[in-house]
Amino acid sequence: MREEELIIYKDFEDGQILHDMVWLMDHYRAGDNRTRPLFFECMHGLLEMASEYAFSGNLWHCYLTNLLVNNENSYSVPCEMRGETEGSINQLALHDITIFKEFYDFDFTEMMDVLKAPEFSVVVDYQGNTSVSRIYSTKIKDRICRLAQQFAVCESAWEMKVLLTEFYCEYGVGKFGLHKAFRVEHTDVGACIEPIRNISHVQLNDLIGYEIPKKKLTDNTDAFVEGKKANNCLLFGDAGTGKSTSIKAIANEYYDKGLRIIELYKHQFQDLNDVIAQVKNRNYKFIIYMDDLSFEEFETEYKYLKALIEGGLEKRPNNVLIYATSNRRHLIRENYSDKEGIREDMHAGDTVQEKLSLVYRFGVTIYFGGPDKKQFEEIVKGLAARYGIVMDEEELLAQAGKWELSHGGLSGRTAQQFIDFLRGQRA
Repeated sequence: MREEELIIYKDFEDGQILHDMVWLMDHYRAGDNRTRPLFFECMHGLLEMASEYAFSGNLWHCYLTNLLVNNENSYSVPCEMRGETEGSINQLALHDITIFKEFYDFDFTEMMDVLKAPEFSVVVDYQGNTSVSRIYSTKIKDRICRLAQQFAVCESAWEMKVLLTEFYCEYGVGKFGLHKAFRVEHTDVGACIEPIRNISHVQLNDLIGYEIPKKKLTDNTDAFVEGKKANNCLLFGDAGTGKSTSIKAIANEYYDKGLRIIELYKHQFQDLNDVIAQVKNRNYKFIIYMDDLSFEEFETEYKYLKALIEGGLEKRPNNVLIYATSNRRHLIRENYSDKEGIREDMHAGDTVQEKLSLVYRFGVTIYFGGPDKKQFEEIVKGLAARYGIVMDEEELLAQAGKWELSHGGLSGRTAQQFIDFLRGQRA
């Protein structure tokens, strides 16, 4: 087998099983006492993969397919979200896929017989794995399994290349292609962008009311994903009114259009440039999301954020925007003394402008206000209907009124918590 002849598709993150299986394909007849234990070790690895990813069917083919859809290289990255690229790179990609086709077509019958390992027949026809993937959404997991089945019946490497390129165009490649939301972890070598594997499946329609704020948010996001001019966005207002929920919703609703969300906290501002450097040349749109953003008077990280948003020498990439949520309209704590000029600062007006200048750099500001009593009751009734809670309306609203008095007041979050309480009681 020709694993060492691969040119583009190399350096797989989970490539040890491939390396071991290729060695077995070349040496299983030699009578080496290492071959049989290694074969069982590979079976163990494939079954562990099946458990983690919830793959089924031919696990060897699923493993190979997972390698191909995750390998970011000089062919796959240009193809993400755009389709087949032009030039000589296609010949080299076809060369590598031809080698992979040999891996797909390998007949394990003789190896199973020589190594006395009939158990491998279970691995190539694995049934009953209906668990939820810990790595991918169900949609992505099923699509990878289906692609593995398609590869298995391809008559040529060219057919495989066409199918793989279609996958790159539809879903992308690697972690940015197969996941919708990410967090940043600081390491000794810089910022590491890690997928968030369990994001709430909330939609904007789940947020009852707030039609004007939602429209402003979607208008700006639509322009961004369509490659038009768009603004950084600040969602501010009362606690529990759906600001963070709205961000989760656009992560879900715009994923298929190439939008990705990267969550970042203010103590991680040191990693901002590194994060942007990692995403600026990808064919996706990235929103750097800062939840509950605010600064006390003694915190100076906001100066760094100001330069990043607008003001630094380096232009922010066109595929990156910043969305932030905050309970504060002006983000930075202000004192009456700032405006009354009784500080030691001789130029009190400059101090005020310094603090306001950050919020002015968000081109779109969207207000989420707390509901009044009537709006709160409408939210409660809407949520009760959505979750199938059958209850006399007068009794429902009376209980909701009692709940909000002792659980945070009038807000969408309080209404959701009340409905969750009722659902728990009925369950």
